[in-house]
Amino acid sequence: MAEKAKRAGLEPMPLDLLNEPLVWLFAEHYRHRDICARLTRLSTEVVCDEPALREVIDFFEIDLPLHIIDEEDDLFPLLRRRCEPEDQIERVLGMLSLDHSRDQTAAAKVKDLMERALEKQTGLACLADAGTIIANFCALQKNHIALENAVVLPIARLRLSDSDLGALSKRLSARRGRFVTTGSEE
Repeated sequence: MAEKAKRAGLEPMPLDLLNEPLVWLFAEHYRHRDICARLTRLSTEVVCDEPALREVIDFFEIDLPLHIIDEEDDLFPLLRRRCEPEDQIERVLGMLSLDHSRDQTAAAKVKDLMERALEKQTGLACLADAGTIIANFCALQKNHIALENAVVLPIARLRLSDSDLGALSKRLSARRGRFVTTGSEE
């Protein structure tokens, strides 16, 4: 039973959370931690787990870029408009934007690693640089997520209006090909 749970696929995001965009972002952060746990497990395996490798590649090709766009194009600009000077949000958002750039670079290295393992039909433990590349990516993710969960999301809850959250919900939904209505439009 534990082996089956360990091998279960990445849990899909409940799309109804798009109606609560800050909860959506928090839940996505949980999935990022799950990806890190999967990567850590995969880095110790000598046998190719093709479905797991492909699932992580999909995450890097679809989920991670969407999440970065959600924050860079929507959440961060909203916070810049709504936060007070004493929030000192610009410094934090600047750090997070730099992290996003580093995340993309580190993710590309992990994705390349996954593709090499698939090509060779081997586990990641057979690739000399796997442990270092994965550890680097996971450390970046964990620090980034901690800062967002501890600082950015609480400030967003405090500063963003219902109208801001509704607009954020619509943008995140549209990016995923969904249409969301708010109570005032029904």
